[in-house]
Amino acid sequence: MNIVNPATEEIIASVKEDDSKSLAHKRNLLKVGQKNWAARSLAERLRIITQFYNLLDAEKERLAAMLTSEVGKPLQQSRNEINGAGTRIKWMLDHGAKYLSDELVTDTPELKEYISYNPLGIVCNISAWNYPYLVGVNVFIPALMAGNAVLYKPSEYATLTGLEIEKLLRQAGVPDDVFKVAIGAKETGEHLLDMNFDGYFFTGSYRTGKHIYERVAPKMVPCQLELGGKDPLYVAGDVKDVAAVAVATADGAFYNNGQSCCSVERIYVHEKVYDDYLAAFVKEVESWKTGLPDEEGVYIGALTRKEQLKVLELQVKDALQYGAVLLSGGKRKGEKGNYFEPTVLTNVTNQMKVMQEESFGPIIGIMKVNDDAEALYLMQDTAYGLTASVYSDSWERAENILSQIDSGTGYWNCCDRVSAALPWSGRRHSGIGATLSHQGIRAFTRPRAWHLKR
Repeated sequence: MNIVNPATEEIIASVKEDDSKSLAHKRNLLKVGQKNWAARSLAERLRIITQFYNLLDAEKERLAAMLTSEVGKPLQQSRNEINGAGTRIKWMLDHGAKYLSDELVTDTPELKEYISYNPLGIVCNISAWNYPYLVGVNVFIPALMAGNAVLYKPSEYATLTGLEIEKLLRQAGVPDDVFKVAIGAKETGEHLLDMNFDGYFFTGSYRTGKHIYERVAPKMVPCQLELGGKDPLYVAGDVKDVAAVAVATADGAFYNNGQSCCSVERIYVHEKVYDDYLAAFVKEVESWKTGLPDEEGVYIGALTRKEQLKVLELQVKDALQYGAVLLSGGKRKGEKGNYFEPTVLTNVTNQMKVMQEESFGPIIGIMKVNDDAEALYLMQDTAYGLTASVYSDSWERAENILSQIDSGTGYWNCCDRVSAALPWSGRRHSGIGATLSHQGIRAFTRPRAWHLKR
């Protein structure tokens, strides 16, 4: 399998894909290794993960350069991702002992009741390319902490990063038969679904997540899906610093080229501030530098997947056909590399593809609304339910709107952010289960009840 730099279209590496035989061999090794790993003390496992945390920081520049070369994001954003992964790991290390240790419920002279949190066993983690470190550590770090073995399949678009993760975990002290990488694309993923694991954890698109859920359902093991979104944002009419809100929300829509599950994907603006907001938003977008992602000051790099260029072109075409107005961008950029101009569309409606189908690229539709009620109605008009944002000078106003939206996360005066202390979860087409927080740690365990009568 060739690894292609999306910014230059040059082949930067070639790797051998796994087949069913090699994957079965890796799983058999993990079956033996998991028992020995689970038998180690929690303190020892946490010590090893701490070593990985330290190595990630020490190797940051090299890892960031490699990540940029295979996914196309600007180098500083790659550094930011690795820093963010470190922050999440640190939170898990600081709280892992609390949430993985036995939990005493009752302790009387007659009766003792407690809960133990046992590992699932061998976990299959099919991961994503847009934030391979961030979405990766959400799964394999708590899985390893809890005593599981992990067969980790990085996206075919982030293979080199996946192999570096494996290398650093080895260096940190994770045994060779506790963490294995599965190399390949769709066929490799299908082989994994044919095999027996004690839990499946996937990050990616709704379509693939639905397929995985249906395939593994008969096995009756945990299947957790972190899927996409069509995340809405509303700018209320009471916002005073409209320009600052425009700058912040433009970043929320276009950071990492819009290739984030929680990117702002559609914006509704109260008519009182619409004109000022739109002018400031377009000014900010047109100030960004587009170019090779390893160049200083570049904000918009190359899209990771070439196929996504066609998706964005079709969304623009559909919107313009039904009356949208193109204010900026709208087409591919340059003759080489997966570049698409940052695109702003107005006069949009919720019937257009750009307002209904996940874009996962540097494109946004902005719609004027008359009041909060109209904004709420339009924000709810989606099959997804990952995040929703409201910018307003009144918390009461924002809370009234957000409390009526069925999403896993609500933002007031912020967007496109994740905290390790809070659960990351989706509703409906945005997924099942939760990573991060204490729920994300315990997702990799099976609780066992103990009744001890004295």
